[in-house]
Amino acid sequence: MTDTLNHNSRYNRAVWFDIFVNDLDRAMAFYRAVLGCAISKENDQGRTFAVLAGLGGNSGSLIPVREVLATQGVHAQSVHAAAGVLLYLNVEGRLRDALAEVHRFGGEVLEDVRPMGLHGFRAVVLDSEGNRIALHAPQDR
Repeated sequence: MTDTLNHNSRYNRAVWFDIFVNDLDRAMAFYRAVLGCAISKENDQGRTFAVLAGLGGNSGSLIPVREVLATQGVHAQSVHAAAGVLLYLNVEGRLRDALAEVHRFGGEVLEDVRPMGLHGFRAVVLDSEGNRIALHAPQDR
């Protein structure tokens, strides 16, 4: 087990996430711009997906929805996440810049920046694929 994986498994409740997408390249451009992180396209066992750089912390992947759900016997036509789990993604030090990129890369701001008391600040957006996510930072900047 790598040091990062060991740390994440021991100290974090969420250790990995998958975000289902309709268009992998479009989603990669959206998350690269909004999160300001490197994203690599990978292929494993005939499946193509993208991995967000973890930089020593938690990470996750962008998964084409039709490809994966079909292997589970579900035949979805597109991503739809109007409800359900809300994933908070870290945009520390660039919350306002990240929001500016949302529209530019095909997303929509659902809820502008608001304080969360001692827990920082968040904004809720739809990504380029229709997923509802929260952008989180300790400070509003």
